[in-house]
Amino acid sequence: MKLYTYDAAPNPRRLNYFLKYKGIEIETEQIDLGPAQQQHSDEYVAINPMRTVPALITDDGDLLTEVIAQCVYLEELHPEKPLLGSTALEKAMVFNWDHRLFMTGVTAVADIFRNSHPAFKGNGLPGPLAVEQIPELVERGKLRLEQFWSMMDEHLATSNWIAGENFSFADIDMVCTVEFAGWIKAGIPEGCANLQAWYERAVAELG
Repeated sequence: MKLYTYDAAPNPRRLNYFLKYKGIEIETEQIDLGPAQQQHSDEYVAINPMRTVPALITDDGDLLTEVIAQCVYLEELHPEKPLLGSTALEKAMVFNWDHRLFMTGVTAVADIFRNSHPAFKGNGLPGPLAVEQIPELVERGKLRLEQFWSMMDEHLATSNWIAGENFSFADIDMVCTVEFAGWIKAGIPEGCANLQAWYERAVAELG
């Protein structure tokens, strides 16, 4: 098994937290998404035509390019300290909340970041498709992010963890969302006391 990743980027951090929490070690190669733009090199495109990280090659040679799929696969191999739920309902709740926060929070931050940062001029979306930045998406992203913080703060007023009684991958993804928002200088708002308290608990849980 081999993992191609770039530790500093948001998606790799999602998987890195998962691996660290469960104590999983995998052979790893860094793909520089910075000035080197290794994700577009012929060598890496031959491995992962999507040109994204992280990319996991299984022992059988299969390619997994999406973090949630990588986590599902690894959780099956390493079920101890479950992060994707143990019962049918727990699993459903983890995926329900994980998808919701990704589609509302992560994409809002991504809209702001990729459509405003000069490094992404002509490359407004990850992957092989070259598309121009859309400045209007920056303002829309800010509105979406504001609503997202409020939604999560309200939810965490009655729940210690995002997807129920246990710490899960949904909490890891929320930690990464908060970290990613720091890239655009948009951390947890001062009025979101429940969300801030949760964040402190989650960071302590991750060690």
